[in-house]
Amino acid sequence: MERHVVHCDLDSFFVSVERLQHPALAGKPVLIGGSSDRGVVASCSYEARRFGVHSAMPMKLALRLCPEAVVVRGDHDRYSRYSGTVTEIIEECTPVVEKASIDEHYLDLTGMDRYFGCWKWAQELRQRIMKETKLPISFGLSVNKTVSKIATGEAKPCGEHHVAGGTEKPFLAPLSIRKIPMVGEKSYVLLRNMGIHRIRTLQEMEVFTMRRVLGENGVTIWRKANGLDDSPVVPFREQKSMSKETTFHQDTIDITLLRRTLVGMVDALAFDLRRDAKLTGCVTLKIRYSNFDTHTQQLRVPYTNSDRTLTDTVMELFKKLYSRRMLIRLVGVKFSHLIHGAYQVDLFNDSEEEVNLMQAMDRIRTRFGAQYIMKGICLPEEGGIHAT
Repeated sequence: MERHVVHCDLDSFFVSVERLQHPALAGKPVLIGGSSDRGVVASCSYEARRFGVHSAMPMKLALRLCPEAVVVRGDHDRYSRYSGTVTEIIEECTPVVEKASIDEHYLDLTGMDRYFGCWKWAQELRQRIMKETKLPISFGLSVNKTVSKIATGEAKPCGEHHVAGGTEKPFLAPLSIRKIPMVGEKSYVLLRNMGIHRIRTLQEMEVFTMRRVLGENGVTIWRKANGLDDSPVVPFREQKSMSKETTFHQDTIDITLLRRTLVGMVDALAFDLRRDAKLTGCVTLKIRYSNFDTHTQQLRVPYTNSDRTLTDTVMELFKKLYSRRMLIRLVGVKFSHLIHGAYQVDLFNDSEEEVNLMQAMDRIRTRFGAQYIMKGICLPEEGGIHAT
């Protein structure tokens, strides 16, 4: 049975939401993110992109490239609400849905073509989303996730593209290798130095050549270049929570120790989120007192995997929950409502230096292990704590 997979992506999502609230922004170059010199661009309009502006760019540089741009601080709570509305509409009528990020979804329509055309069905769903939310959205339909995602990119802004089964390679061939998911800056430079610019060249290469140059990652890129991808659409509701607990050797009321322990757990969990390309939408704090009474409190948050945002949330919960001033035996932190997502840092609040520091720490942890670098506050004291 031929697969039918749709990838849909809300166009310039943050900007589009802001334009609903402030219609005067329509047609203007808009930058979403921190307004200080150290701020970072979280999202930008197509009008701003024409000047070379892109997401994760330092705001100072973006304003140099596009001095007439309007800078908007952004409201992540509002974006999460709109994202939730779109997800509800999609899930209401789609058998299998994977929420890939705050503004992206994969839909598996395999088998639905027995009853009606998948292309017509996807078109009608797109029209419904735009009618009910007033947000522009694009989608691509093909036999797998990779080709559908690339097709969506070709359909933007606010368009749709169908790659019929068997035409994947001709569709991909003339496109830049930058269009392939997983081709980052380093891989792109390496491939360009080899004289490879178009996907067609990758299709004509032997797979063992890509393995020799880029290892198993090269094999994956080669498969994607040839339109091969058997990865399933994974319903985001199947995603599990992740948590950590720490039991103290001696019951404690030491606020410094408690804070160090909580920050350390959040730091480790947030790294796990980013490593697995996931975001959390709910944070839970657990406290067990010396008399074994256990209390928990949770807080819904805009989808994130930012250390700072999650640490601030946990400490806010701790202030609310720790009201008995009794000795504490155990503390725990849990992240739930997980979805896949590439939004790596809190671009609304983190400065460029904080973004770079977090990314550098993640690279060190990935290469050498999480134990080789940590925040100073997380360093344990001699005879300190025992994690369970």
